[in-house]
Amino acid sequence: MSKLYITGRKRLGGGVRLQGAKNSALPLLAATVLARGESVLYNCPLLSDTEASLRILRWLGCKAQRSDGTVLVKNDGITRHDIPDALMRQTRGSIMFLGAVLARQGRARLSLPGGCAIGQRPIDLHLKALRRLGAVIKERRGILDCRAPHGLRGADITLPFPSVGATEDIILAACTASGVTTVTNAAREPEISDLADYLNRCGARIRGAGESVIVIDGVRELHGCAHAVIPDRIVAATLIACAAVTGSAITLKGVIHSHLAAVLPVFEDAGCVFAARENELKITAPERLRSMRIVRTMPYPGFPTDAQAPLLAAAAVADGTTVLIENIFENRYRHAAELARMGADVKTEGKFAVVEGVPRLYGAAVEAADLRGAAALVAAGLCAEGKTELGGVRYLDRGYESFEQVLSALGADVKRV
Repeated sequence: MSKLYITGRKRLGGGVRLQGAKNSALPLLAATVLARGESVLYNCPLLSDTEASLRILRWLGCKAQRSDGTVLVKNDGITRHDIPDALMRQTRGSIMFLGAVLARQGRARLSLPGGCAIGQRPIDLHLKALRRLGAVIKERRGILDCRAPHGLRGADITLPFPSVGATEDIILAACTASGVTTVTNAAREPEISDLADYLNRCGARIRGAGESVIVIDGVRELHGCAHAVIPDRIVAATLIACAAVTGSAITLKGVIHSHLAAVLPVFEDAGCVFAARENELKITAPERLRSMRIVRTMPYPGFPTDAQAPLLAAAAVADGTTVLIENIFENRYRHAAELARMGADVKTEGKFAVVEGVPRLYGAAVEAADLRGAAALVAAGLCAEGKTELGGVRYLDRGYESFEQVLSALGADVKRV
């Protein structure tokens, strides 16, 4: 098992280009099942999660290959509708194949997905929506057997919560359904818009992606196309946190500024200064951060839950008290105990975390328990006195492409062993 060894208190500098968004690449890879012929995805990050999706595509009968940041998928050879449990468990994003395979094959048989244990992420919203579209679903011993005996049909679907995964699954299933599907209280994340942009290039008719009401006019079939995955806004937020805790100035390249609209004001409150140019963002951090006061995670366009962990690491060395309120997942402070090993003063109860900033953290042996918690521990290690030994790097690899190389290029002392 790999570990990262981080020697802290190194000033960062220079620029780095953002990787493609993990949370966009996963539904896009599932969507290639629908588009007959050949699809090319540029800026597709090399992650354990994306590689798991490629393995699923190959199991289904697709030809899927990667060359650096480009993925080519040919799906004319799809013959299967089932996905083994071993493949489903490798990534939470595997649930996106439910709607896609059902729409393409008329049947899908798969198990419940894997992913980080950050709280309950039930798929009941997915199943209820697919039933509204005409699917017949049987659940037994963790296996979902889904059929569309009369084909999928458009329907009006209102989500009780703007679930990103459910919104994406509905879009995938409804693209080639007969009639019109309207999704009310849909998720508004940029990754939803990216999925819709790809599918529309493939011949779909989707309107309103990125808004709370999405309308999908079903078409007979889709064809492949070329599409570039949007930059990863969570990686951007993580790198901002890394610059913030080290009092550094770095430049992020390939940025979509509007995607960070909820993140930048929080770091500005902490004393960071941003200079935006076309597709670039420079952050200059102060010697000592100020507290961020109160930060609440919310569905987009609110502060993203995936950026909460790196922000908590920054709050740990800020001057004053920061209160974080986690409104999305109920088990997302697992990194707090590991930060405490490094000298952080963090108290958690339920959805609340109260962080009293300390002058300095200290290197220690810590273990990541989930993806974003791993990123928080990396940020903490960068500003800690001495050396930090980070285990659980497999979680980091699910969402950050060669992160130790990215940080080393900026001047950090990070080694993978």
